[in-house]
Amino acid sequence: MEPPSGPASRRHVPWNRLLLAVSLLTFWTPPTTAQPTIETMPPLAAEGSDVLLLAHNVAKNPLGYAWYRGERVDNSQLIASYRVDTNATTKGPAHSGRETLYPNGTLLIQSITQEDTGSYTLLVTNDDLRTERQTGHLHVHPVLPTPVITSNNSNPWEHKDTVVLTCGPETQNTSYMWWISNQSLPKSTRLKLSEDKRTLTVFNVTRKEKGPYVCETRNLVSISHSDPFTLDVLSACTTEGTGPQRPPQEVVPLAALSPRPPYLMPGHQLPSTRNYYTPTQMFTVISATKQMWVLSSSRHVSL
Repeated sequence: MEPPSGPASRRHVPWNRLLLAVSLLTFWTPPTTAQPTIETMPPLAAEGSDVLLLAHNVAKNPLGYAWYRGERVDNSQLIASYRVDTNATTKGPAHSGRETLYPNGTLLIQSITQEDTGSYTLLVTNDDLRTERQTGHLHVHPVLPTPVITSNNSNPWEHKDTVVLTCGPETQNTSYMWWISNQSLPKSTRLKLSEDKRTLTVFNVTRKEKGPYVCETRNLVSISHSDPFTLDVLSACTTEGTGPQRPPQEVVPLAALSPRPPYLMPGHQLPSTRNYYTPTQMFTVISATKQMWVLSSSRHVSL
């Protein structure tokens, strides 16, 4: 009886042949075709401006292009299509009258608005009837209006009232900055900004903080400044460190007074304070000359 035969011997392939096979496979792998891409120009689109959706890496000999609103190829959202062989452009249901499709596949949108923000899809049909598509996104930034400063109290009393200044209107993605007397806000415990910096609070206001104030707003595409705003800070003093305000004085002809003041001779002194009247107002004599009397019309002043 013959002994059982042993297992068949394995054939070993040399490593140099395996490396050669891998190298050949790598060399024979067909190159990948670059996909179309969409670039927005300018990158930051401001409301009211014109914008281009540039088509890059498009096939050299395409049969045509088509642009759609949104992320899907939907005929109801077709903006426009272009056939290369006939040089013909066809407008779709989503065409607003502001779009132009160029022979290189670029789409121009004029006078863009906030409603133009969204996705746009480019469909490219190649000469072998294969199609490629790419979606891009357009974001329209608003141009900021001129801001306006409002106050809870435009006539505050010095060292007493707190004033709250607000910069409006409120808009999204907007930064706010305040200026006082053409300078940035000084560091002070009596000045406080809100978290979004739209509101400036002035505690125990003084005439040093009367302004003028200017509010600045800015976003990615625009900067705007308010008109100067000045507080009318009320005080019992004409200037800091002086006494009470002196009543206004008026010069009244002698003939206008009744009863007529006594004639003042040179060297004579004025009599004690006395009131005189015009048809509509009472006066108190505070000084005199031969023809004119300087009078106070608001309060009695002792001489």
